[in-house]
Amino acid sequence: MRNSKVEMRNAKCSSGAAIMLALWALFLLSALVISWALDINSRLTVASEGGRMLKAEAVACSGAEVALNPTTKPGSPNLNGELNGGATYNARLTGEGGRIDMNWVFARPETVELLRRYLENKGIDLNERNLMVDALQDWVSPNVGLHSLNAPPESDNYHPAHAPLVRIDELKKVAGWADFTSVPGWDDDFTVNTQQGIDPTWASRDVLLALPGVRPEMVDRFLQIRQGPDGIDGTEDDTPIQGIDDIRQMLGLSDPRQIEQLKLFLAPSFPVPVFRVSSVGTAGRATRTVQMVFRRVGVMPQVITWKEF
Repeated sequence: MRNSKVEMRNAKCSSGAAIMLALWALFLLSALVISWALDINSRLTVASEGGRMLKAEAVACSGAEVALNPTTKPGSPNLNGELNGGATYNARLTGEGGRIDMNWVFARPETVELLRRYLENKGIDLNERNLMVDALQDWVSPNVGLHSLNAPPESDNYHPAHAPLVRIDELKKVAGWADFTSVPGWDDDFTVNTQQGIDPTWASRDVLLALPGVRPEMVDRFLQIRQGPDGIDGTEDDTPIQGIDDIRQMLGLSDPRQIEQLKLFLAPSFPVPVFRVSSVGTAGRATRTVQMVFRRVGVMPQVITWKEF
């Protein structure tokens, strides 16, 4: 009788242990299945996100291609569109000639003053802007071993290129420009792609204020006329600017000497046929941007720079 009870207890213990082992095995199996499912889901998510990024990049390129078309004008409705699957592009086309070409400003002593006035209007004090302008002049000058009064000499840690800027980002390497180039949007008014003076068709308020003899109220009046009733540049109601007489009237200038001085700082003709397009492609939550600067010559545009981010 006693042996029978012991055997029953042993049988129950063995059965309980077997159940615990089975439950533990089931738990491990469930954990493996869940882990495998999560891994597959993660891979699918990554693949899906990668697909959306590629789609966003492709649609951004589509917007840039539309802007390259010789018939596409700034403000054209064709610069915004949607492709199959809901992917969209939003492209903005602007004239590059409204920016200050940082190589051109050193073409003559007079034109250097445009950059000095621009920096002064931005709040840069005299000593700092003298350093910035002279250091940049040394940077783009081919004369090795010579430097302007306020520029630092070459050293083991500082080597001016002694060649024109190829990209505007090179300004970050020039002595005195570190603080200025650390501010978001610092390069909005600069370029190295036009190689000529200012195109008033696209110049910003800050660039126009850097022109000689131009006062803030004159610039505000000019912009109001240029932008037309909607107050936006690059739309159908903009006032066309075809020559110096148009600029004279829009600024309210009457002194012939002032007008002749102004000509030194303007492009020989305008609008300058160099444009910048920034095309944003969106697919779901993915966004990609294509930025391009190109010159319109005939039916085949010449791409100058191309950047994706």
